[in-house]
Amino acid sequence: MATARNIPETPVGSVTLAIVLSLISLVFFDLMGLFIKGLSEDYTAAELSAYHNIFGLIPSIIALGSSRAWHRSGGKLRVRQWGLICGRGLFVTFAQLMFYLSLGLMAFATATTISYSSGLFMTAFAVVLLGERVGVVRWFAVLIGFAGVVLVMGPGREAFTLVSFLPLGAAALYALTGVTARLIDEDVPSALINLYSSGFAVLGSVVVALFFGGFSTIQSASDFGWIVAMGGFGGIAVLLLIISFRMTDQSNLAAFSYFGIPMAFFFGWLFFDEAPVQDLLPGSILIVGGGVLIVLRERRRRKLALEALR
Repeated sequence: MATARNIPETPVGSVTLAIVLSLISLVFFDLMGLFIKGLSEDYTAAELSAYHNIFGLIPSIIALGSSRAWHRSGGKLRVRQWGLICGRGLFVTFAQLMFYLSLGLMAFATATTISYSSGLFMTAFAVVLLGERVGVVRWFAVLIGFAGVVLVMGPGREAFTLVSFLPLGAAALYALTGVTARLIDEDVPSALINLYSSGFAVLGSVVVALFFGGFSTIQSASDFGWIVAMGGFGGIAVLLLIISFRMTDQSNLAAFSYFGIPMAFFFGWLFFDEAPVQDLLPGSILIVGGGVLIVLRERRRRKLALEALR
């Protein structure tokens, strides 16, 4: 595990570019989720997780081969923090299993909305693991967002079951994988981190799939195509997230993760004729409201910092 001295004091890169990359990754994640939900009728969550990781290696390998930073370093494959990278692969393995299970058992928009609480966990983990400073206003925003998550989960409603905790657990683990990317040495290219983490996730997910009964026969060529697309889209999304996580503070990206909520609702309505408005309101509004409050606070903090330098 990396120590505090490995954490860069000022993340390198453009905040704006990091935000754009994180938003693009949300689109790919939602599209991946659509494929998973469509395939979950014929394949188990453990199978789909393994397939996703196997085919998700393709964009990881392509990204590494085209990485200028990796070639400038002499194409080195050795890394110092094997334990941390292996741990990230295990986090991904169990996050996928929980999220894929939830997609097969819940409405697409509901499961996806709860999973976007990863932004809340990112802020908390950034404080504990990276030593980032988060003020009272941002903590208040996180609490507002978390209250929204609780409302979407719906304690007391007839639809509320233990299944509702699956996307929440997935969100926590996904956030942990993102935050721990910043603990890895800066000279290790993001593409190499993604490749190794994906490789460990392949091993973990295959073991889990075998434990839950193994793999069934792929039923058609179209199913195979959707499985490949699922893995490719997921691989691209993860790679974009890793790059964005390493370019700026986690708290700068946390708020923008909530933009995936209206996208998930639209996709669920368009492809599955789902419109769980009663389940999503007013919880989703609080989730987005908490994110907007964080954005406004960040803008004010930067403005004050700039004025102090003048």
